[in-house]
Amino acid sequence: MTDEILTIREMAELLKINEKTAYKLASAGKLPGFKVGGAWRFERLEVANWIKRKVEAQLEGGDEA
Repeated sequence: MTDEILTIREMAELLKINEKTAYKLASAGKLPGFKVGGAWRFERLEVANWIKRKVEAQLEGGDEA
């Protein structure tokens, strides 16, 4: 069973990006996350849905990066 909540490090690994980049994107509201006691957390299911939406938008010609 996989963890349902990801840390910033796990999110960065999942997206194959640097942790600092993940932090900047989360702070800017570009990643679907929330803060708990000052630390970013990400719900695995919401991240999967976010990725699907991003892929679909790109396939439709939209560029909402």
